[in-house]
Amino acid sequence: MRITSVNRARPVATALLAAALVGCTGGEQAAERAEPPPKNYSALLKALPAPAAWSLDADRAGKLAALSLACVEKEYPNKTSDVADGDETVRPPRVLHPAFFGCFDWHSSVHGHWALVRLLKTVGFAQEEKARAILDAHFAADKIAGELAYFTEPRNKTYERPYGFGWLLRLAAELRTWDDPDAKRWAAILEPLERYVAGALSAYLETLSVPVRDGTHNSTAFAMAHAHDYAAAVGDAELRSRIEKRAREFYLADSACPTSYEPSGEDFISPCLMEADLMRRVLPPAELSPWLDRFFDALDASSFAPLRAPAIVKDREDPRIGHLIGLSLQRATAYRGISSALPKDDPRRAVLERLASIHRDDGLEKMSGSGYGGEHWLASFAIFLLTDAGPYASPSGLGR
Repeated sequence: MRITSVNRARPVATALLAAALVGCTGGEQAAERAEPPPKNYSALLKALPAPAAWSLDADRAGKLAALSLACVEKEYPNKTSDVADGDETVRPPRVLHPAFFGCFDWHSSVHGHWALVRLLKTVGFAQEEKARAILDAHFAADKIAGELAYFTEPRNKTYERPYGFGWLLRLAAELRTWDDPDAKRWAAILEPLERYVAGALSAYLETLSVPVRDGTHNSTAFAMAHAHDYAAAVGDAELRSRIEKRAREFYLADSACPTSYEPSGEDFISPCLMEADLMRRVLPPAELSPWLDRFFDALDASSFAPLRAPAIVKDREDPRIGHLIGLSLQRATAYRGISSALPKDDPRRAVLERLASIHRDDGLEKMSGSGYGGEHWLASFAIFLLTDAGPYASPSGLGR
């Protein structure tokens, strides 16, 4: 599947863009940090491509929804990642996970369901009736009870923690903030699992000594951002307070994020940008701006170049190397989120929005030809970005 912008997107890999995006060596990185950030990014903006116009209409939403519709009931192939402690615990996915058995793995199934809910809630698409029927079948009391029973088994304590936990809370928040009869019913059915996951994630964050600074599923910051948006949306003041306290303890003293190490070869999350996207939720504006100054070099510094350039993906169909496609979409979301938290006259905003557009176009283009290894999850990351689920404090975002 290929989704294009309203204007034909210019290729990212041009000589001009390469000169603007690709930086120098780590030795120069240390030297750059000694200089204060510039107050004017006009030269960088001039070198970067102008953004293409974009809108998510029902047709494009339908193409994205089709990817989730194609996988939420597709049981195989499946990577269960279950711990078995006897023959009787080796069971097929549909038995282990009665509601979320499709889309290759549990977390992808959860955010595949979220993707359908999000599009139904915000844009709409042609196959709405089919989507509602599937959601109605999966958000059934007995199936959610089966999911909860799985998580309460001691051997499954760490299952899908923290990535799947974050997405489950995102799904719950989406349902709870949607004024729709079906959504209200589905939210009530999901609530026991939602409460368990919220409590389990909160307890995990309390016992975690240091954060996991990963670019894949173990990222602490990624799950905390989902959980913070959930807590803000549903009014869970206790969980929100705990997340903000732990975020400060984990990240407030951080400086000089090692941007030269990014991206790692199978990342779909930028550790540096994700941390900043979490902290813009947690810190008031007076604290955020100086924190960003300590955390990142100037946006036109050579040390920031690894975050300006979309990653090269040599095999889109490889399910691990293809993670880098999602990285572009996640970076775009983070850039937009960080930009939204800065004062309107902050010169960084225009650069961050431009970089968001570059990464958005790169990720959407590379989704084409990614095969099932990409299609079972990339739609969710695209929808997250294109419906503004990430940049603002509440996941409710736009509505129909």
